[in-house]
Amino acid sequence: MLLKRVIRRIRRELSAPPEKILPLRPELPLPPGISEERLFEFITSVRVAGAPEQEMRNYCHQDFRRFVYTFGLVNGLEGRCLELGANPYFTTMLLENFTKLELILANYFGPLSEGVHTQDVYYTDPDNGANISKTYSYLNFNVENEPFPYSEGEFDVVIFAEIIEHLLSDPCKVLREIKRVLKLGGTLIITTPNATRLENVSRLFSGENIYDQYSGYGPYGRHNREYTRQELITLLQFVGFDVEENFTADVHKNHAAAFANLSFLKKNLEFRKEDLGQYIFIKATSTSHTSNKVPSWLYRSLPADRLE
Repeated sequence: MLLKRVIRRIRRELSAPPEKILPLRPELPLPPGISEERLFEFITSVRVAGAPEQEMRNYCHQDFRRFVYTFGLVNGLEGRCLELGANPYFTTMLLENFTKLELILANYFGPLSEGVHTQDVYYTDPDNGANISKTYSYLNFNVENEPFPYSEGEFDVVIFAEIIEHLLSDPCKVLREIKRVLKLGGTLIITTPNATRLENVSRLFSGENIYDQYSGYGPYGRHNREYTRQELITLLQFVGFDVEENFTADVHKNHAAAFANLSFLKKNLEFRKEDLGQYIFIKATSTSHTSNKVPSWLYRSLPADRLE
């Protein structure tokens, strides 16, 4: 293990940064009138009552760009918006301060409990620097095991960010519930880690494992199934969405150079450089209704009449 760490350090020092070889960071879609620096200060000021402060800070510093890319897909939309998995409210703060959406929040963390819950959130006002506290209301439910507690066609927008990779059994069921609560023509925003990101390609090339670790937060605390960009597009189309916009992007520091020579990999990956970012971002429209079957490329060991 020590030898491996030494080799990785040498590779990092000798290799050009990944962004110099395969640019994987699209320009950030900043809200009008605010700089990246000021937006970063605003989002990193967010604190959730009862949450470990250092863990919150580390998470926000690492994933700031992901929150902004997600905001960019939503910006300009109006109406009622369901944000599934709103906690820890970094994206929520962007949506509330820089869009016209009416937000309805939902979470699932730990044991289920019925009814409306509240969460105190603290932040620094991006305009005047004042310290502000706000109490958010949310419903708590398991998106895989329970019908969504909302009416058919209740929402204009649903945000499904960083959840699908945590699902244990049936993503089609969850996506169909999202379709049910979305208006026809409503918008789904979905983000998830990219299974074929450059770091994973580099790891496999050097003989390293790419699978996620077991989590102290239980089975939902780990990534149980990651997707490629084309898989996710195909899955959304299967359940009745039209994909309007999609891209991959690096969000945090890219460690691919620690595992392989990126100049060599570039020669072999140039043809699919659009698929190598750390995260997948998709904006899709709810259109047709589909059957209750599931795609055979994603599911196995099911009765033949359930597969398509």
